[in-house]
Amino acid sequence: MPRQDNVTIIESNSPEETLALGRRLGTAAVPGEVYTLLGDLGVGKTVLTQGIAEGLGITEPICSPTFTIVQVYEEGRMPFYHFDVYRIGDIEEMDEIGYEDYFYGDGLTMIEWANLIEEILPKERKEITIEKDLEKGFDYRRITIKEVHA
Repeated sequence: MPRQDNVTIIESNSPEETLALGRRLGTAAVPGEVYTLLGDLGVGKTVLTQGIAEGLGITEPICSPTFTIVQVYEEGRMPFYHFDVYRIGDIEEMDEIGYEDYFYGDGLTMIEWANLIEEILPKERKEITIEKDLEKGFDYRRITIKEVHA
């Protein structure tokens, strides 16, 4: 079972705060890191990803690659590989696109809906989960970041 260290919980009260957290994560990212991103539809995964891209120095628009599985951005200080595996029908589709070149490459890899490809995820990764709590407000998000190690 993977070991989980350094669990950080951040409370965000607006999309702007979520974007700013993403910027901090992108600024701190190092080549070869993998971030997994979980959360229901509409919870703010794309907003966080946009912030990460900004932190990497990417200025082009970031949108979820739902129909292409992976979107590659190369204009920042390192490549940014943005996966959305929500529509993956079979894990073999990941082999077909050469996922290992991205996961173990020289950029930052972000994988939305990573729980759907659990068996091929790197043993070292940051798992980011975004959750709503409507009792705390419409824009409130609880963002949990776990460092996972083999």
